[in-house]
Amino acid sequence: MDMEGVTGLTDPEEMHAGGRGYERGCELMTADANAVVQGAFEAGAHAVRVNDAHGSTKNLRIDLLDERATLIRGPGKPLRMGQGLDASYRAACFAGYHARAGVQHGVLNHTWMGKEIQNLYLNGEVCGETRLVASFAGSLGVPVALVTGDEAVCEEARELLGDVETVAVKDGVDRFSAELLPPAVAQARIREAAARALGRVADFRPCVPEPPYTIGVEWNSTAIAAGCAIIPGVTSAGPRHTEFTTDDFSQIMALLGLFAMIGGQVACGSGVYG
Repeated sequence: MDMEGVTGLTDPEEMHAGGRGYERGCELMTADANAVVQGAFEAGAHAVRVNDAHGSTKNLRIDLLDERATLIRGPGKPLRMGQGLDASYRAACFAGYHARAGVQHGVLNHTWMGKEIQNLYLNGEVCGETRLVASFAGSLGVPVALVTGDEAVCEEARELLGDVETVAVKDGVDRFSAELLPPAVAQARIREAAARALGRVADFRPCVPEPPYTIGVEWNSTAIAAGCAIIPGVTSAGPRHTEFTTDDFSQIMALLGLFAMIGGQVACGSGVYG
């Protein structure tokens, strides 16, 4: 579960603890998660594990979560957005997702960080969070069956994954505005799509990039690029670019967590220049 693509949300304030509308945003996020869980069990799932993958990773309301699911919550997760996923799972479902940085009409569009990353590249191709996490899942042999969020991320998912089930809960006007579906309508569609997706899980194939995997980052700041290039194995590929190559995709997921810590610290400590 990410949050920017959750039903009803368009305002950055709704994404962060203490912000205007955040508590209601957490309830809507949990309701979208429950819609996926309900659809999965309708399709015959034996177990559903939910990973809170947004920001602090302390957003989902465990007291409101469908009691048949389990929840991974809290920071410090080595696999970040992929935490809890392993080769034993039949499918992954991405709910509350958003378009990659720079996508026109993508609601709250960004890649991994709010503003610090201009572009992410996987083996030379522009990569948003959908491609990134789908590739991690694919490296484990797990296909993506469902993607929910704004219309822009659904289009991104179909281009990448083919005939994946998608649910657009909002249609972007611009980065901070959208035409929204009412929660009851959106969540009914999510539940139905999750049931459809897992009912035909054999139709889906894992998204598997060719190893070795090279992750490239175009930062918005020379200072962030320099700070991240200090990490062993990370190389400087230009004043604002870093690269890292590995045969183990889990290392990329862990590295991006380190990048977020370094990039966030440089940005927050640099004021308007961050």
